[in-house]
Amino acid sequence: MIIYNVTIKVDPSIAREWLEWLKKEHIPDVINTGCFTHAATLRLMEVDESDGITYAIQYHAKDMEDYKRYIDKHSNEMRKKGTGKWGNKFIAFRTVMEVVN
Repeated sequence: MIIYNVTIKVDPSIAREWLEWLKKEHIPDVINTGCFTHAATLRLMEVDESDGITYAIQYHAKDMEDYKRYIDKHSNEMRKKGTGKWGNKFIAFRTVMEVVN
């Protein structure tokens, strides 16, 4: 299994609205691409939140082919939607991990 982890620091001024949008629109849109089986939303704890709240969204893909299909065919559109709606009120970085248990 592959985990596509997106860590996002959100400006406090939009945090509540952004989280609602994430749960109701963005994550369902990403899952509906068919590239991921499910997602988990986490809030980082014990971090300085003075300049924003940090979340990690972990999208689970069954293999690298599904993850690469998402990157090649869907990721640009999904990123543009977020930037179009929220501008520079958030920053994100992405990592890819393999479950090895």
